Amino acid sequence: MKSRIYIAYGSNMDLGQMAFRCPTAKLLGTGILEGWRLMFKGSKTGAYATIEKEKGQKVPVLLWQITEEDENSLDHYEGFPTFYYKKTIKVVRTDEHGIRCGLTQGMAYIMHENRKLGIPSSHYLETLDRAYLKFGFDENILGDAYEYSWPTD
Repeated sequence: MKSRIYIAYGSNMDLGQMAFRCPTAKLLGTGILEGWRLMFKGSKTGAYATIEKEKGQKVPVLLWQITEEDENSLDHYEGFPTFYYKKTIKVVRTDEHGIRCGLTQGMAYIMHENRKLGIPSSHYLETLDRAYLKFGFDENILGDAYEYSWPTD
């Protein structure tokens, strides 16, 4: 069965959620997207995590091995292709101590750039925070994303 690497930076870093959505997905480890910024954007129904290229920024991620069936499920949950599109990007793999240990590429869902910045629900933010704590990610990145995403209009 064909598989690929999926890069998760939002609520799909929650192990329980991924087990429900993609029961055959396997957690491969952690990584860092260098030159990308985490932020929250959305619609009237809520704001969710997305990434955009920005020099000097970085985003911690989980790397999953997913099947075509898993990807079809994710497409549904992520609102592909209307809300998010897919992009193959490079990611620095890290070990359990956050030490860089290689470079690979995988698929990430990225929200269409024309979506407006917004503040996520407390439940959604707590889901991300739990993952950041569990995997030893720098919580300042999550806090910065929250601050960055306050709408200006």
